[in-house]
Amino acid sequence: MRFAKDIITYASKLPKTTAAIEVVKQLVRAAGSIGANYIEASEAPSKKDFVMRIKISRKESKESRFWLELTKSFTGTHEECAVLIQEATELMKIFGSIIEKSK
Repeated sequence: MRFAKDIITYASKLPKTTAAIEVVKQLVRAAGSIGANYIEASEAPSKKDFVMRIKISRKESKESRFWLELTKSFTGTHEECAVLIQEATELMKIFGSIIEKSK
C-alpha cells in the first residue's frame, strides 16, 4: 500500500498534459494492482491461486517500472522517480522469490 501511496503522491506532481495524464492513469492502476493482488494472494483458497496472484503482482511491478520510466520525460528531476523505480524493482524481486519458493 505504501508503494501505491508514494506513486499517487509522485503522480500528483506531474504536469497535466494529455500525454502525462494517460501515462499517470496507467501508472496508478499498475501500482495499485500490486497491493490489491497481494491481498488477494493472502486470502487465496489454493496454492495455485496464491501463485497466480503473486505472479500478477510481479507483472504489475514490472509494468509500474515501465510507466515510471516514461514519466521521466515529463519532469526535470529524476531523483524521486529513480527511488520509485528501485522500489518497483525490489517488489518484483520479492514476488519472484515468493514464486520460486512456492514451487
